[in-house]
Amino acid sequence: MGLGLRSREVEDMSDKYCAILTIAGSDSGGGAGIQADIKSISANGGYGASVITASTAQNTQGVTDIHPIPVPHIIAQMKAVFDDIEFSAVKIGMLHSSEVIKAVSQTLEQYKIEDIVFDPVMIATSGDKLLNDDAVQSLKEFLPKVRLITPNIPEAELLIGHSIDKENMQDTTRELAQLYKTSVLLKGGHLAFSDTMTDVLYNYETQLITVIQNASIKTKNTHGTGCSLSSSIATFIGPKILLGRVVHKRM
Repeated sequence: MGLGLRSREVEDMSDKYCAILTIAGSDSGGGAGIQADIKSISANGGYGASVITASTAQNTQGVTDIHPIPVPHIIAQMKAVFDDIEFSAVKIGMLHSSEVIKAVSQTLEQYKIEDIVFDPVMIATSGDKLLNDDAVQSLKEFLPKVRLITPNIPEAELLIGHSIDKENMQDTTRELAQLYKTSVLLKGGHLAFSDTMTDVLYNYETQLITVIQNASIKTKNTHGTGCSLSSSIATFIGPKILLGRVVHKRM
């Protein structure tokens, strides 16, 4: 099954909502994490539900505190929604420890959830690594269980073990996909600024590569863009998976 969505299928979903689950951290400032995900899911016509992995105290200036949610409560949140709601896709963001990654992975496997879009939050804007070595290893072991990953350049470099530039983006995207047995959307926003922004998608299901180019926008307003992109992709994958099955009817 490909990652695309034909226009006729969108029309056929006009009287239905697809439920999309986001598993991520909470951003009290509303610009990223769970808040950005639900806004994006709703803006793209989906019904957003959430599992919070951590609570952050942050605003437009930065993060002042992080409170990890206990693993048993994360599992309880997942079971509560999976026991009641049929989801067409799941988006995953911040998984801050090896224990959390393993718990989320095992619970998704228990409920046979396969259509997963994972935005691997691994590198802070400052360039600091957010996960210790054990967590990075657990994350790598989890990747083959998801359908699509959406790393930026620093995250992809950590996953692949070598530097990435415009010249080797396509080869690296293919290399990542083959290594972790999943589709990869490699985002080029961390490359040196130029007039054209380049992202590369390798569809592991079809073995096809697509280069996506758009005019660059010079801005500092990039907080939460990865969250919004990955949750939007999950929403558009959703109708193709659940085509013909009612999730939430419009009243």
